[in-house]
Amino acid sequence: MATIAAAPRAETSPRTVLWLLLIVYTFNFIDRQIVNILAEPIARDLKLSDTQIGLMTGIAFALLYTVLGLPIARYSDKHSTNRIRLIAVALTVWSAMTALCGLAQNFVQLLLARVGVGIGEAGCTPAAHSLIADIVPRERRSSALAFYALGIPVGTLLGMLIGGQLVDRLGWREAFLIVGAPGVLLAVVLLVVLRDPRVGSRMIADRAAVSAPPVLSNRQALRAIFSSRAFLLLVVAGSAASFLSYGKATWTTIFFQRTHGLTPGEVGFWFGLWGGAAGITGTLLGGWLADRFGRENRRHVLTAPAIGMLIAAPLALSAYFASDWRVALALLMIPTMLNALYYGPTYSCVQGLVRPEARALASAALLFSQNLIGLGLGPLFFGMLSDAIKPHAGEDSVRWVLYGASFLGLIPAFFFWRCSLRLDAELDRHT
Repeated sequence: MATIAAAPRAETSPRTVLWLLLIVYTFNFIDRQIVNILAEPIARDLKLSDTQIGLMTGIAFALLYTVLGLPIARYSDKHSTNRIRLIAVALTVWSAMTALCGLAQNFVQLLLARVGVGIGEAGCTPAAHSLIADIVPRERRSSALAFYALGIPVGTLLGMLIGGQLVDRLGWREAFLIVGAPGVLLAVVLLVVLRDPRVGSRMIADRAAVSAPPVLSNRQALRAIFSSRAFLLLVVAGSAASFLSYGKATWTTIFFQRTHGLTPGEVGFWFGLWGGAAGITGTLLGGWLADRFGRENRRHVLTAPAIGMLIAAPLALSAYFASDWRVALALLMIPTMLNALYYGPTYSCVQGLVRPEARALASAALLFSQNLIGLGLGPLFFGMLSDAIKPHAGEDSVRWVLYGASFLGLIPAFFFWRCSLRLDAELDRHT
């Protein structure tokens, strides 16, 4: 495969690169999020507490995912690194580890397999963001990154739909095995079809004509990234949004099963389908709004995420109060769409706030915080809180946890607004 990837080829069109990266990111989230719809059957089979569910769905994946993301991003930022090959290797690892989750016989084995999924996925997004920033014009960067980010709602949708149907028909072990296998084949497709624009005749000629930018040391790169006040505010906003997003994603699926009595297949179909559609709409809309209004005033790149999360909070609260699951599902669609507005604008800002030589590291730094705090602690915190109030609330403990989570959406709204005030001074000053 390495020989195929190294063979000289014409440069791949940006459209082809974006579509294949979208498919990769979709597989990323199918393998990452399928555990949410499988959590309740796994818990019954392995006799897990809500805290253990939180560990399995959150920190087990996030710990090495976040830690390894930084050195892998530094490797990705090197001019000699083939980012396509890096993504293909990462895809192979996380797909294989997803399949191994289905072979786990106890909680520890399942936890270790989830750690392996996180190790593989650490190599994907920083390299993909850096690649997209290189091939897409600055004025269309938010839309391009939002297009890539469609992998989140599409992968979550497919993970819930496929996972729910497989667990109802075959079991949770078979579900892991079936969704893990196709990723290895997709890795081969990447190596055959795509090429990194840094590797090839045009880039070599360009570097021969002008000297390449100096390579930054780790200390210089981190200093360049964290010297931006806007970037620091963006980290806080993105981490708070991620904490709520991952925490609610895990426990809302369990809420529909425990409180409303739906099966995993029913939750996967209805919540996956409509929640996925709302997430897709919000992700695309967020990128379009950022590019459309950000051209007129750079502050407006983050206006939609700030306003959207402010409006989403009371709507989400009303959904968890509803006694009929159909009403609850319908009420969740608008806040789901509004909470998805932030991804494209956020990562577009990351690419515009730092020097090109540190773009992958900047994405990894934000992902480090988002995933350690959001994915790592969100499901775990909600699970621990559910266990703590269960003696008083009974099976409604998850509902009460989600009541509180609705109000917390005001925190990322505030920090997105504060960050937007600094964008005129800081955004795209390095390009």
